[in-house]
Amino acid sequence: MGLAGVVAGSAALAGCSATGPERGSSGLTAIINAKIFDGERVLDQHTVLIEGSSILGLTGAPPSHAHVVDAAGATLLPGLIDAHVHTSVDALRDALLFGVTTELEMQGDFTAVGRKAIAGRDDLADVRSAGFGLTAPGGHPSELVPDGPPQDGAGEPPELNSGANPAESEVTTPEQAVAAVRKRVDGGSDYIKIMIEDGRVLGAPNLPVMSDATVKAAVSEAQRLGKLAVAHALTVEATEQALGAGMNGLSHLFMDRPHTPEIVEKIARSGMFVTPCLCLNASIMGRTGAELAADPRVGPKLSAEWLATLNGSLNKFPQGDFPAVLATAKALHEAGVDILVGTDVSVPWPELGGMAHGASVHHEMQLLVRAGLTPVAALKAATSVPARRFGLSDRGRIAAGARADLLLVDGDPTKNISDSLSIKEVWRNGSRRTGV
Repeated sequence: MGLAGVVAGSAALAGCSATGPERGSSGLTAIINAKIFDGERVLDQHTVLIEGSSILGLTGAPPSHAHVVDAAGATLLPGLIDAHVHTSVDALRDALLFGVTTELEMQGDFTAVGRKAIAGRDDLADVRSAGFGLTAPGGHPSELVPDGPPQDGAGEPPELNSGANPAESEVTTPEQAVAAVRKRVDGGSDYIKIMIEDGRVLGAPNLPVMSDATVKAAVSEAQRLGKLAVAHALTVEATEQALGAGMNGLSHLFMDRPHTPEIVEKIARSGMFVTPCLCLNASIMGRTGAELAADPRVGPKLSAEWLATLNGSLNKFPQGDFPAVLATAKALHEAGVDILVGTDVSVPWPELGGMAHGASVHHEMQLLVRAGLTPVAALKAATSVPARRFGLSDRGRIAAGARADLLLVDGDPTKNISDSLSIKEVWRNGSRRTGV
């Protein structure tokens, strides 16, 4: 689209009121001279126009009345998306510091009802949520905190932080599963999380798991009501159960044994997406995020509690084969499975550590590249792919009419993925966040 078309079409875009000190008198901001990764590919255009909360368009030269941001030597990316978190207001603020403009909560408070309290807060990442996931009585995640959370002010444990009654998530029969899904949809859940976890890789073997019929009933009802059904599944057996139930996606990657061509083919044929959460698998195997914590682009942005957490790990399955997990991620990608960046980051508690909000999205992309994906594929997994799979059509791309959720970084992460951490500026819904 040429500049004339962009300007002529500006009145048709929603949310284009000019706000904030970083825009010109016309309400226009022009980001010039940047290399642009639009969520799918690297573009030749070098100017992106923002008006209000929206991307107005791309052009070769900025209009004279725009506020200009000269991004020479930098790369402009869509705001990043973490497709698996357990979050809080403070965590949403931390995420934004690292250019993560959207978090997808897989258990917690921030459903359509719960996030009303933070509506309009451009100092926080945006969020969507499953609410409370479905599990068997006494099933995951109850084993994570059998005696309650630590009494040192470290915060609530992951997957028990929603304020809801955990018993409401425990279902035994297909009928109960259907009722539980309906309750979540009525309560504003954006998608449905279903736990398939026997505990064998989490240091708690023989956890109760819902029956095939119960899981299938939950999936069918979620999809009937227009919601994605997403499975927690950390083993091949759990993955097989999720496949049999017709899940839309896996929020983890199995780690109990190497992949086979058969399981990769089944996942690819099913059309499911996979959010590997490689940082989480590494943590379960005893690997910490110490290297990330030591990065001067990371450590100074984190509190002492989060630095301690990033330096910790779950260490529940030290016998695990992490290179095999990386090989599985590569095989799935090569088979055409949509791979999403997610971290499973939760609270500042070192026993559940190895991850930190925002920062670990960059670590996850680095691990995907280590697994064999290209930097561009890793960037897609953190932008356009999760946006598409979760129906967030207004983000994940740099395109006319999209939300102005943007990340400007020094260098070129399309060639060197580590450059994604060299953050210069973040825009969230058109609001330019300085001091990041």
